[in-house]
Amino acid sequence: MTVTPPPSTPSLSARLTAEGFGSFLIVFVGVGTALFTVDLLADPGAGSGVYLAVALAFGMAMLAAFASLAPISGGHFTPALTIGAAAAGRIPWRDALPYVIAQVVGGVIASTALIVVGLFGPDAWLESAQDAGFASTGWGALSPGGFGMPAAIVLEVILSILLVLVFLGVTHPERGTAQGGVAVGLAFAAVQFVAIPISGGSANPARSIATAIYGGVEPLAQLWVFLVFPALGAAVIGIAYRALFDGVAGSDGSEALPLSRR
Repeated sequence: MTVTPPPSTPSLSARLTAEGFGSFLIVFVGVGTALFTVDLLADPGAGSGVYLAVALAFGMAMLAAFASLAPISGGHFTPALTIGAAAAGRIPWRDALPYVIAQVVGGVIASTALIVVGLFGPDAWLESAQDAGFASTGWGALSPGGFGMPAAIVLEVILSILLVLVFLGVTHPERGTAQGGVAVGLAFAAVQFVAIPISGGSANPARSIATAIYGGVEPLAQLWVFLVFPALGAAVIGIAYRALFDGVAGSDGSEALPLSRR
């Protein structure tokens, strides 16, 4: 399966629509699982059941979005992957901002849909979910494990680097794999396994925005960490990937320019 736009590249509007739908799917399924399964799986002392369910939900949603929509847009669905792809020369920078906007809009529509579902839930369910932060990412009081801001910063940088690295590898125009969707989905789930106990998850600024707007003042005040540092990590690995892995050997065995610069 090709994961980069084919020779007859879909229009920008088609690509943005695909990115918005993919982001909607990931946020609705992942955050919805976090909100609706917490009381079902979190027996006293067994909160890991929730972490397992939420991480797998995010990963499966990413896999489904990638398999169905990547041939249209390239399959980013998160701002971190878009920034990494732009830094690696996979997409023009002029397309990066529209992609990110589409992803954020899709995520916000998804969290709004979850609010609508909550309106018809048990008495005070929605108020309780919002008082608890509405599954927002954060540190301190918002951290499931009580971790501080430096832990969230380091985590966002490292996990974004790893996620973008996997994405760039499996979607390479010449060395990509037909199982790219599986690899990206598993990587996204693995990222959440690490992030959820520390910061509630992320490496996806669109997801953090989508929940923070309904989570109250504290998630909004902490949101900057989940915007700045995934972007930083993604940009660093995008530039590094282009420099380290996109070079090809010349006919005499010497190093040639990276493919993206030839």
